[in-house]
Amino acid sequence: MGFRRMLKAIPSTMARLPWRFPPWWPRLKRWANAIDQVNFCIGRLSSWLVLLMLMVGAWNVIGRHLGPLLGHNLSSNSLIEIQWYLFSLTFLLGAAWTMQRNGHVRVDVLQSRWGARQQALANMIGIVLLLFPFCLLMIVSSWGAVHFSWHILEQSPDPGGLPRYPLKTLLPLSFMLLILQGIADLIHNLDTICGSRKKRRP
Repeated sequence: MGFRRMLKAIPSTMARLPWRFPPWWPRLKRWANAIDQVNFCIGRLSSWLVLLMLMVGAWNVIGRHLGPLLGHNLSSNSLIEIQWYLFSLTFLLGAAWTMQRNGHVRVDVLQSRWGARQQALANMIGIVLLLFPFCLLMIVSSWGAVHFSWHILEQSPDPGGLPRYPLKTLLPLSFMLLILQGIADLIHNLDTICGSRKKRRP
């Protein structure tokens, strides 16, 4: 009960303070909106990749069964790898857009009962304490593997496979996009707590 009272009191206290956004705050909000727009475009592109992935997957299934009957190889290792490359692209490039749309799975017991300011404060705490450290950890831990993959121009070990180094590059890139989206969400949530009374909708 004490934690809930504290969580409710902090945003209300911040809102009652003689808070004035600095002169550069509108520019910061424009940057946040620009980040939203970039991740929105990348996310919409990744959503279309799902359709392409399904088409390639369907062709691989058909080719595997129809090819022997026709006496031709209708599938290949490159087509099979394209399918899981597209899956990786969809997952990695769509993560920031999913966060922007508030689409990630949450174990939400209390937040649905809170007001917009309490939700914004909880979001800010989660972004700073959980999202940013995790993304930085993933970028640092994957950087060496990505650098080595580019150094040797890593290829698939399967005959006719695809290069691996462009795909591995997307791993740190996707977490950089998540960090940018986290920064944009921090700005929007702070604006919700100290400025507008309405929760930002993506």
